[in-house]
Amino acid sequence: HPPIVNPGLEPEITATDRELDTIIPDSDRAGYDMHEILLRIFDDGEFHEIRAAFAPNLITGFARVDGSPVGVIANQPLVLGGSIDAACSDKSTYFIRLCDAFNIPLVFVADTPGVLPGLEQEANGVIIRGGRVPRAIIEATVPIINLVVRKSYGGAYGMMAARQVGADISFAWPTARIAVIGAESAVDLIGKRQLAAVPEEHRAAAREFMINQYNETIATPWIAAERGYIDAVIEPARTRLEIRNALRLLRDKPPVKPEFNPRKHPVYPM
Repeated sequence: HPPIVNPGLEPEITATDRELDTIIPDSDRAGYDMHEILLRIFDDGEFHEIRAAFAPNLITGFARVDGSPVGVIANQPLVLGGSIDAACSDKSTYFIRLCDAFNIPLVFVADTPGVLPGLEQEANGVIIRGGRVPRAIIEATVPIINLVVRKSYGGAYGMMAARQVGADISFAWPTARIAVIGAESAVDLIGKRQLAAVPEEHRAAAREFMINQYNETIATPWIAAERGYIDAVIEPARTRLEIRNALRLLRDKPPVKPEFNPRKHPVYPM
């Protein structure tokens, strides 16, 4: 097992924890630096990033939770809005396998609008390379924690270790948006006829109303929690302590997953 250093520090909510309550911008379109969250949810306010220059729209690195090392994978909203592309798919797959090889638990922090679209990404094999990420998550036997702080849409939801893919415990902040697609795209697809029937001078206001209604009634973390996709919707200030408690619960997670099929090994997307 990896070494434990200074466990049990700061067992109560601190002033730094409370800063998380206001860290997410009011607008879903506004960016922020994910590092500001990572520095507040782990021990000693420390985070050691690796491969920072490669695929910077995804952050990978190491931190400590209650003295024990964890591997961290987080989206970076300041780069491509936190979208997942082919390069960061490779970065994520490698890091998941690395942590699993050395028995280091994984913490995923999600804020992503989805997989980056476009012909260039298709040519780069984003579907195949992206498919290796959930495969690596499914095969990993270390404890896996998933935290959704804002957006988590479409296929990227699974690529950030959704509960259905492999997370042992999944949390969400009240600011989380969990859905197949974002509100603006959903309204443009589903509400196209309704908007066409609205007088042109009122169309923008009607579209904004439909977007807000979608966010408030469909893409909320409360719906996900009600259906069992999220274990708990937590206050941001409690995140550090909730991750600590979750990893304590998973301390005795079996090191080998049961075999449910006769295959010698799974087939990776190639």
